Amino acid sequence: MFFTFELRAQPDTSIKHLKKTAMIKLQIVGNLGKDCIVKEVNGKNVINFSVAHTERYKDAQGNQKERTTWVECAYWTDRTAVGQYLKRGQMVYAEGSPEADAYTNKDNQPAATLRMRVSNLQLLGSAKDGQGAGSGNVTNAGAGTSPVVKTSAVASSVDADADDLPF
Repeated sequence: MFFTFELRAQPDTSIKHLKKTAMIKLQIVGNLGKDCIVKEVNGKNVINFSVAHTERYKDAQGNQKERTTWVECAYWTDRTAVGQYLKRGQMVYAEGSPEADAYTNKDNQPAATLRMRVSNLQLLGSAKDGQGAGSGNVTNAGAGTSPVVKTSAVASSVDADADDLPF
């Protein structure tokens, strides 16, 4: 998961002006936890889906640890045809504006939900079985264009080299 914080400033750098131009952007690469839901809300189309990003690392004692972060996503778009490819297990890249909500869970413990209003969505590879549209390629479903990239070799080399990282 990538957290990118950008501050866009015009020549006027007053605090009042900077508050109006600040932007927080969230980028996530992960797998869909369930099939997407395409709905129409107040005459606009929205695709809802959840993305899980799992980070694997070693703790100070050398034990392998794993931490999964879930992000609930809402993609407001007229391009709802991409919904047919957003199935459980599909790897995606999504970026947009994050929102966090704090609440008390059923065990009376503080908890939080991370949500994102998606501005750009790309399909990466395919579902776990290796079949389906966009197999191994990046497909841009959002604004702008994106190069076609083979992801299967990249993903396997990242997993294989995770223990060889110098930091």
